[in-house]
Amino acid sequence: MIPRRVLLATPFGAAPFLVAAGPKPPLAAVPISRLQVAWWKARHEAKLAELRARNPGLIFLGDSITQNWEQAGPQPWRNFAPTWLRLYRTRNPVNLGFNGDATSHLLWRITNGELDGIAPKAAVILIGANNLGRLRWAAEDSIAGIVAVVAETRRRLPQTRLLLLGVLPSIRSDWTTAATLAINAGLARRYGGTLVPNVTYLDIGHLFMKGSAVDPAQFYDPLLTPPEPPLHPTAMAQERLALAIEPTLASLLSA
Repeated sequence: MIPRRVLLATPFGAAPFLVAAGPKPPLAAVPISRLQVAWWKARHEAKLAELRARNPGLIFLGDSITQNWEQAGPQPWRNFAPTWLRLYRTRNPVNLGFNGDATSHLLWRITNGELDGIAPKAAVILIGANNLGRLRWAAEDSIAGIVAVVAETRRRLPQTRLLLLGVLPSIRSDWTTAATLAINAGLARRYGGTLVPNVTYLDIGHLFMKGSAVDPAQFYDPLLTPPEPPLHPTAMAQERLALAIEPTLASLLSA
């Protein structure tokens, strides 16, 4: 029997789409726009133009941690650009990181133009940290959101090799720490090894640990005025992240 399909009307400006009749997907797996936020709308439009002009060989999909690659100081802990230029400039990259995005917002962007008309050799996906902040979406919902991002990216870019990174550790709450671990365990079960064609999963959270605890020195948030809970890697920590994924990324780009 062919399952009945319904048109799902989504909240907050999300694009409607067809789903099988039955339980509604969690909000984490529903495309939701942030077009009401002026800078977000402007960045989305600017990135669409950049993608058309560049036809990138490599894209990075994510939130503020990815967007931070565009920062060039002035503090050393915010000087991300030199590492980006050294490692990625010759690979024709486009940075599609948006500050504050959860899985739902990234899903809206990739279903509203950001993956249209391009064919990069590889894409790096790092998303989910904001699901666990103000939104406090459950780990299973966040897994569904990341799975939706990966599935939609594969559908639109079938020849692109995806490097999916686990959600990075942070020091926000015991609940967030437990949810991060649960999400990454779920992603490992789904994408570990060669379970899904063209998808490679890496959990590089150990880079941010000191012994059995998350190392606050790896994050710049405590250096802000006023200080905030450790969430965003410093430029130095993010360079270590880039070097850790480089062998895998280089292999995907050369395959």
